[in-house]
Amino acid sequence: MRNSLLVGIILIAALSRLIPHPYNFTPIGAIGLFGGAYFANRWQAWVIPFAAMWVSDLVINNLIYAPQYPALYPNFVWWGSTWVYASFALITALGVFLLKKVSGPRLLGASLASSLLFFLVTNFGSWLGSSVYGQNLAGLVSCYVAGIPFFWNTLAGDLTYTIALFGVFEFIQRRIPAIQYVR
Repeated sequence: MRNSLLVGIILIAALSRLIPHPYNFTPIGAIGLFGGAYFANRWQAWVIPFAAMWVSDLVINNLIYAPQYPALYPNFVWWGSTWVYASFALITALGVFLLKKVSGPRLLGASLASSLLFFLVTNFGSWLGSSVYGQNLAGLVSCYVAGIPFFWNTLAGDLTYTIALFGVFEFIQRRIPAIQYVR
């Protein structure tokens, strides 16, 4: 019952990516933290959030973006950005290691750290090999500066979805003691 609830919450959050939203205001960070924090079986903490993200990426890339940007998506897209998935792996690790005991201050710190990790990793990936930014320190700094406006939405999305996912689960867990897990 507990795992079904965790999977359901993650799937609902992943599907929320399909709803129109401001750029970078997504549940990606919260899903990684949530899965990492609550699945007792460590393989589930990694596989289920990654699978939910991959399936939502399939839908977004092939049914939403491909019709809007056919030149960028000429064929079926099986994979999203490697840099997004790399940051997602680091965020999930934060959930596994920092949220062994879930508390307000830990959630706040993990959510802020996940936003920062996503920003640093994905902007580094945008800079690496870019023809827009010089392949030097000045180009890297320019890339990070250009990404700052998007960082605020990442931060707001991570905080909002972290509060929502963890809050809903804690609310349900307090009312149904059978889903509580004692580490």
